[in-house]
Amino acid sequence: MNELKELAKLNGFTQKQLALSADIKYTTLLSMARTPVTHWNEIAKENIANTFDMTVADFENAMSGNFLSPFVKWVGGKRQLLPELVKRMPKDGYDKYYEPFVGGGALLLRLAPKNAVINDSNTELVNAWESIRDNLDELSELLLQHEKQDTKEYYVDLRATDRDGRITKMTNIERGARFIYMNKAGFNGLWRENKDGQNNVPYGSHKKLNLVTESFRSVSEYLNRSNVKIMNADYRKAVLDANTGDFVYFDPPYIPVNQTSSFTNYTKDNFGLVQQEQLRDTALALANQGVKVMLSNADVPLIKDLYSDLIFKIHHVKANRSINSNASKRGKVGEVIITTYWFYYKKDSE
Repeated sequence: MNELKELAKLNGFTQKQLALSADIKYTTLLSMARTPVTHWNEIAKENIANTFDMTVADFENAMSGNFLSPFVKWVGGKRQLLPELVKRMPKDGYDKYYEPFVGGGALLLRLAPKNAVINDSNTELVNAWESIRDNLDELSELLLQHEKQDTKEYYVDLRATDRDGRITKMTNIERGARFIYMNKAGFNGLWRENKDGQNNVPYGSHKKLNLVTESFRSVSEYLNRSNVKIMNADYRKAVLDANTGDFVYFDPPYIPVNQTSSFTNYTKDNFGLVQQEQLRDTALALANQGVKVMLSNADVPLIKDLYSDLIFKIHHVKANRSINSNASKRGKVGEVIITTYWFYYKKDSE
């Protein structure tokens, strides 16, 4: 495996973008990637580590294969936005990490906090997180079976289990394997549910699946060695215990850019304007308690009205988005990162 390529991808870069940001010739970077990191020029190593906002020691550890990456592809996933998020983290640190809309957990896994609370309203997703933590070997065996039997007919039959009642007879591990397989085999790596909570994503065209990745064991080991509480509840319940000095990252379903945007239905429960206002109020209450809050959302005019309180700092950024039913609408889109604290970094894009 090309560790540098994978690490760059995890941090939202292509190798060409990494070379440009680290001030290294692209051909030189490719040559470096084929040699052990211990043989690299120290200046080049430091430049790349700084680009990832990592210490050289952490970068060397990651290049040894000890890095974490999401095990599912998730709508609104934060891989492409990671560099912007990381450089806007509180520079004076934080105590406990909270992520109430965890999804694939890109930021969580990038930071790997020792004490954390993660939550999501999608029951199947939360069960997958718990399965990776508690039953990795059995989960991996089931995934290998799905991998071998992968066809359109097999996928459609497995998808139907939440309609004909068969899913209620599955164990949690079987449901976790079903979720991960369908996420990887479904159209464009998408998980979507109708109003009845049933998956309605068609089978996607893909090459041979590779469901049991190296990151599985790394994520499982991280969840087991750290104090990470996994919840399946309303996002407000997930932050009830947040105190002064803690950090909360809210990554909710985004406000639609236009009336035809329809990818906010991660679950059968919609997240509309009222919910966005409630989220704003929750963030404000936390900030007034001394909690460090970061939010991300679409860069739409409504954001300025919602987050008009002076405690909120709105930062405009761009991110690549690859999950869209219309390929012409994929690409760089405007997003905002909102913080309730000041941070300091070399200004390059705002």
